[in-house]
Amino acid sequence: MTPVRRRELAALAVGVAFAAWLVVRAAYAALPPFQWWLPVPLGVLAVAEALGARTLRARLSAQRDGRRGPGRTPSTAARPVEPMLVARLAVLAQASAWVGAVLAGCWAGVLLHTAAALSRLSAAAGDTLTAVLGMVLAAALTIAALWLEHVCRVPPDADDEGPGGPARG
Repeated sequence: MTPVRRRELAALAVGVAFAAWLVVRAAYAALPPFQWWLPVPLGVLAVAEALGARTLRARLSAQRDGRRGPGRTPSTAARPVEPMLVARLAVLAQASAWVGAVLAGCWAGVLLHTAAALSRLSAAAGDTLTAVLGMVLAAALTIAALWLEHVCRVPPDADDEGPGGPARG
């Protein structure tokens, strides 16, 4: 499994922002008003993934330290982390990164239209606030997902390292 490329996420977000701007520009009058709470689930997911990354990093670190430490007994060693759990979290992180990039692009497209229409339309003020909140929370989801993906990477073993650095496989 290859890591998510940040450049691809950025390109996707820009492309979706342009497409969303075109759709919102054409159909803004027919759209219902955007409520401020619409992007809140993105923030909840971002917090959950960030907490998951922090917890997993601590457990993996404790597990690695437990292997190295002399005189460790089973009662003082860290509770092992299931490899399938880490694999599932890595897949969740990659999917969340893509979803966050798409939704950041959608909210950016809305923001491009509503920010330009602030002086002309009374509904644009509330929609602009929602779009800014949506962009921030979608970006937070993407960042938390990328951090979780980073935590799920397996570091090279000391046995794999040769004179030229870590072995590549």
